[in-house]
Amino acid sequence: MPLSGEAQLACVPKSTVSGVQIALFIDRFEWHAREMLRAFQKLAARVVPMRLSACSFDTRRPSGLVIPGFGPRLPDLALVRAIGLGSFEVITLRLGFLHALIELGIPVTNSARSIERCVDKAATSFLLHKLGIPTPPPFALQSPRATRALVRRECLNGPLVLKPLFGAQGRGLKLIRHESDLPEIDSMAGVYYLQRFVGHKQNCDEQDSYSDVRVLVSQGRIVAAMTRRSEHWITNIKLGAKPEPVVLDAEMTDLALRATAAVGADFAGVDLLRAADGGLLVIEVNSMPGWQGLQSVTDFSIAEILAGDLLARHGFAASTAKMAS
Repeated sequence: MPLSGEAQLACVPKSTVSGVQIALFIDRFEWHAREMLRAFQKLAARVVPMRLSACSFDTRRPSGLVIPGFGPRLPDLALVRAIGLGSFEVITLRLGFLHALIELGIPVTNSARSIERCVDKAATSFLLHKLGIPTPPPFALQSPRATRALVRRECLNGPLVLKPLFGAQGRGLKLIRHESDLPEIDSMAGVYYLQRFVGHKQNCDEQDSYSDVRVLVSQGRIVAAMTRRSEHWITNIKLGAKPEPVVLDAEMTDLALRATAAVGADFAGVDLLRAADGGLLVIEVNSMPGWQGLQSVTDFSIAEILAGDLLARHGFAASTAKMAS
């Protein structure tokens, strides 16, 4: 079923709809979902928020799909804010459902293929490397023995960062300096994914801190960006990093746009970091990024820009998106 209560109250009544019908796939009715509902409401679109777990395949239907809130018809567009947690089988089914929508001609942002590329950090690293986009050297292994050997060799040149292959918001990151720092492989879901650690402290306002830059890209252009600054090497806003406004230079802009295109995303959060030697690197590309911290240092509604861009991309409205300086 679609989400009930306040989520449904936030939807636009059908009598005010300009024609476009949007399925908003979320996990919880949190800040980002509310922001997108309000943004689409200003554009007179009807939005039905729901979890992908509520959708199903049913080949007795003309489309072969069941999407709560749309009856026998399909939405005109789908926006994916979250896939939700689940087993390998559950996630495969949900991504398969998104693939099916695309097969039926329904635009999905971001597509299942793009989400798959970004959720799998090894695939992201491969695609960035293939296109010559600078990124810290990555390693993805399934053998504890081979991983211990790699750590012994690579840590002679400095530490590595161990990350969950599927993970977000800075959770589960661990600095690896010795093979004894490696957790059991079962705790990493059977995969060791490591990147060369390139973080370093910089002096800002007479205080040493770590920092990186988050860039939000939509439909081939920059929407907004911020510096994330923290005393800890994990610079995630959810874990206490402070957002600051930033003006992107040409190199940052180019890398963010190229990284987004590399994974085939319409909309992405790209994390950039300048290494100690001055080189600019792409650390990650997120196909379902949050922007609450970024909104706090941005003087226009990011959700309204994203909603306008999505509708304009598919011919439903003109985009009035502002671009970061």
